[in-house]
Amino acid sequence: MRCAAAALLLSVMGLWPLPAHAESSRMQWPVSPRPAVTRQFDAPSPNWNRGHRGVDLAAAPQESIYAAGPGTVVFAGMLAGRPVVSVAHPGGLRTSYEPVQAAVRPGQTVTAGQVIGTLLAGHPGCPAAACLHWGAMWGAAARADYVDPLGLLAETPIRLKPLGG
Repeated sequence: MRCAAAALLLSVMGLWPLPAHAESSRMQWPVSPRPAVTRQFDAPSPNWNRGHRGVDLAAAPQESIYAAGPGTVVFAGMLAGRPVVSVAHPGGLRTSYEPVQAAVRPGQTVTAGQVIGTLLAGHPGCPAAACLHWGAMWGAAARADYVDPLGLLAETPIRLKPLGG
């Protein structure tokens, strides 16, 4: 388990003091107003198998896309033929946004809610005029642990799952 995730788990259990900034470091929606989720997260197992390593959010073409939390832009450009923006957040979390025409550049610091680009139409399988694919992972891409970005939202309550259940 990653250090930040372990600290959060121990904090929720009351075994480790919760940092004062922890609640403020939770994510916010990258699309406003709150969008419909058109495709849920589907973690691949093992990690190299097929799956859906993020969520798809219904929106309109040319809609502003916002940084879900504060961080540093680590990528803004074409990746596998799609325009992608990726932000590294404190604690080792990275979020990605596609297909997004970047309004930011690598190395740029962003705040939560700052416009990072505009949504483009053309996400495969999208039932709306346009869909944002929003992904989140702990660690570097080659050894990433993908997580459901909806679980990172400030409005999502933290719940403990029983061991062995």
